[in-house]
Amino acid sequence: MRPESNDAIFAEIAEERRIMADTLATLTTEQRETQSLCDAWTIRDVAAHLVMPLVTPLWKFGLTMARYRGNFDRANQHITRRTRIVHGDNLPELLAAKAHSTFTPPGKGPLAPLTDILVHGQDIRRPLNLAYVIPEHKQVAVLDFLTGYSGDTPFSKPIDSVRWQATDLAWSQGDGPVVEGPAVSLMLILTGRGCALADTTGPGTEVLARQMSGQG
Repeated sequence: MRPESNDAIFAEIAEERRIMADTLATLTTEQRETQSLCDAWTIRDVAAHLVMPLVTPLWKFGLTMARYRGNFDRANQHITRRTRIVHGDNLPELLAAKAHSTFTPPGKGPLAPLTDILVHGQDIRRPLNLAYVIPEHKQVAVLDFLTGYSGDTPFSKPIDSVRWQATDLAWSQGDGPVVEGPAVSLMLILTGRGCALADTTGPGTEVLARQMSGQG
């Protein structure tokens, strides 16, 4: 696949944010309080996380990081919680209004926020059984990013001794026991969502299960 320009990737991020905002706007209160795929967060919390970098000045995040002595996860959870409290039911509108933001985490480039919106979109949709087909080229771009093939810094790489093989598009990467499954499920596993292992087959699936459970 030919690499896209940064402008093209940012346009796709904006598109995905608007689609996600439309979905969030249709949810009931009960749906918004449903547990997401992220252990610590409800679906409303994930929505707040998506909005958080679009409304939080970098200096404020830096101060929060200092408060938590450089612990990114705790700082992220704190600011996400504050975003939820302050913005509440306006999260869908804010996500749509700020969809064109070109903020990226330091050193990661635009594939990082593209990965963020697509993976967190699954964190929201899967527990609610909401169907959404991610365009194939976006799935490939995210998988390349997560496995480091694109040259950017991966978000997460739980194991590098398996061969990832998508069963619904032409993509594979890595060496070792094969893990086969839908591309979206591979994306979720690569970002630490062990529930997606149930969607995969192959000898590498057992290897991953041990790794992600801390047994190997």
